[in-house]
Amino acid sequence: IKKILEDVVDEENKRKPLTDEALANILKEKGYPIARRTVAKYREQLDIPVARMRKEL
Repeated sequence: IKKILEDVVDEENKRKPLTDEALANILKEKGYPIARRTVAKYREQLDIPVARMRKEL
């Protein structure tokens, strides 16, 4: 699940990065129903910053 999360974040639009809620919904569509809190925990474990910090202008 962490690898999929990392891949989704790598492929996201950097001008409009995905929130933890949106990431949870994408994982749910792929067959991994996990909570937003769990996405946040995995994101932190992978040293991926929150959406507002990933935003590039």
